[in-house]
Amino acid sequence: MLKRLKAILTDFFQQADVVLLGLCCVSSLYGIALIASATRYKGFADMARYVGKQGIAMGLGICAYIFMSMVDVEILVKRWKWLVVFNVVFIGLLRTPFGVGGTTVGNQAWLKFPGIPFQIGPAEVVKITFTLLLAKQLAWLREEKRDLKSFSSAFAVAAHTLLLMGWYVVISHDMGNALTFFFIFLCMAFAAGIALRWFTLLFAGIGVGVAGVVVLDMVEKVPKSVAYMVERFKVLFDHSYDAEGVGWQQGRSLLAIGSGGLFGQGYMNGTQSQSSYGLPMRWTDFIFSVCGEELGLVGCLVIMLLLAAIIIRILIVAKRSQTPFQCYVCVGVAAMLIYQTVINIGMCLFVMPTIGITLPFFSYGGSSLLTLYAAMGMVSAIKKRSPAMRGYRGKR
Repeated sequence: MLKRLKAILTDFFQQADVVLLGLCCVSSLYGIALIASATRYKGFADMARYVGKQGIAMGLGICAYIFMSMVDVEILVKRWKWLVVFNVVFIGLLRTPFGVGGTTVGNQAWLKFPGIPFQIGPAEVVKITFTLLLAKQLAWLREEKRDLKSFSSAFAVAAHTLLLMGWYVVISHDMGNALTFFFIFLCMAFAAGIALRWFTLLFAGIGVGVAGVVVLDMVEKVPKSVAYMVERFKVLFDHSYDAEGVGWQQGRSLLAIGSGGLFGQGYMNGTQSQSSYGLPMRWTDFIFSVCGEELGLVGCLVIMLLLAAIIIRILIVAKRSQTPFQCYVCVGVAAMLIYQTVINIGMCLFVMPTIGITLPFFSYGGSSLLTLYAAMGMVSAIKKRSPAMRGYRGKR
């Protein structure tokens, strides 16, 4: 047993993407340090609980990374029908007794299973399976139909995405994560070579639909989460609009970041971060604001550089991958990180709407961290099977 384990680990360190794993681990440890500061005001017991859960999730995530590095994703996606069923059923569980949520806009985007110390966000898991399925679909259209510029090809991948988004929004009322699927689709479809005219047609259709809802005064009939998102966009253009309501979180965030200056107020010494009535959601959505207040611009730049390095590493693997399918998977994973990073940092800086998107590897969240490591493990598996990347490794 020990010899088998040693052989697995030896193979992993020789062929898997250890650089990517190292970047993920450094980011996670930095995030745990920020979570410790963000929860310190709640008392040592609570701080230890949050840090402990995140540490456990990181440990499980590393195991998931190693496991996924040994899985051939091309073999996995051959069971694509089961993945489709999984996506539909797993999201549908949100409407069972396991589903929890109940925010001010009626979101129900989490699952709580007995015996599991943290809640599971189905969207976090489905992002991975959706990326695999969309990559499979694009590769099939390219190889079998040999035409990704036709309307039928564009319609097929767009329909796949919009149907999943619609199912998720209807079940969870969570628009923030639903838009993640859309951004992944845009990046993967563009990388695959879908004609730009079909993107133009898609956005024109969305624009007409939104305009129709406004003109026909149907805002009252759309889901509360969608109507509330309209309010969140309004406050972006007028920070004084509902400053005590919709704009409260971002107003406090901007105050925290602005007071940090170049080097911050000091670790665990932030005015907003250490106050019971200060920065809201500071260990999840607004962990970047904690960094800005306590570690300043320098600390924030370190976060952005680490995330940029992870994304660049993934794109290097995409460029050197063996097959179009592998390339599309890497692009999808990179798109997921780009979307979450830009939206989260943007909402902390009050230039993007608050839509409940966490900062990858840094925000508190067990299921998010675990699935991120699993996604990175898929990239590592692709790198492991790429002769070009093995050559690239040898030149370093």
